Amino acid sequence: MQHIPKELVLKKFPQLEEPLLNELLAQSTLKEVEEGEEVMRSGQYITSTILLLRGLLKVYREDDEGKEFLMYYLEPGNACALSMMCTARNEQSQIMVKAVDDSEVILIPSHLSELWLAKYKTWHNFVIASYRQRFEELLQTLDSIAFKALDERLVFYLKRHVKVSGNEVKLSHQQIANELSSSREVISRLLKKLEQTGAITLHRNYIEVHDLNLV
Repeated sequence: MQHIPKELVLKKFPQLEEPLLNELLAQSTLKEVEEGEEVMRSGQYITSTILLLRGLLKVYREDDEGKEFLMYYLEPGNACALSMMCTARNEQSQIMVKAVDDSEVILIPSHLSELWLAKYKTWHNFVIASYRQRFEELLQTLDSIAFKALDERLVFYLKRHVKVSGNEVKLSHQQIANELSSSREVISRLLKKLEQTGAITLHRNYIEVHDLNLV
């Protein structure tokens, strides 16, 4: 079992009280996840609550043809609210979680997560805040799909990537097309239009974002 660095946990999860923090350090597991590795898959029974300590995780759904639908990203200091829900109900996961970068996650046994809800107010507040944040992000995604044209959805999609990964979006046109349920040709054409406005620059292996508010 790898040592969980207390100083980093304090930095990323400052809201957790000292007794709770000590229990977390003593009874949880630190797991390293390589870029592209699955952290959670659809149909899997989840036995641990997932906290992200380092890196970046992508939460998404996948259809029968393997097309991905991006739900949201998890950054350091975030918890996977859906992993909390699955562990609490002993249900199979309906979502996929994959590491975008090399990452480190803290795995908290499900019985502890449930126990802490009643034992520690800071954990209770953290769980509720995690549910609320993920719900708000899902609403934004649904609004984008239901009420925006594809070019607007593309801008929204790029803004989300910039928020978590910076101005260099290292995704192929095909990957973007898959996540937006479109074709590579259509996405390439829309990206070219964005480039003409000065909002982005298209490079061979990435998209450099300048100012999406120019659109």
